[in-house]
Amino acid sequence: VQLQASGGGLVPAGGSLRLSCAASGSIFSINVMGWYRQAPGKERELVARITSSGFTYYPDSVKGRFTISRDNAKNTVYLQVNSLKPEDTAVYYCTYSSDGNTYWGQGTLVTVSS
Repeated sequence: VQLQASGGGLVPAGGSLRLSCAASGSIFSINVMGWYRQAPGKERELVARITSSGFTYYPDSVKGRFTISRDNAKNTVYLQVNSLKPEDTAVYYCTYSSDGNTYWGQGTLVTVSS
């Protein structure tokens, strides 16, 4: 499975971005796709997850500001990020998990200026 993420960039605090991640290869119909982020000097953390049937999970740190969605026909997952804060600056990685395996995309950088 290959994952191609896009949509990162430089935005002012309070701004918004929409990240996209397209999966290709051997895609199973039952899977979980998600987004993680890693800020400089910090550990990678989960920011959103969505199952193939549409169930979502968000940690409290982003709940209400981030929205994950997916288009199963396109094998694509999206992350709408609103009300961005400087502490949201990080490399954002998408993931695909199925059948006990997890695959990672290359990451897309989000920089939030204060």
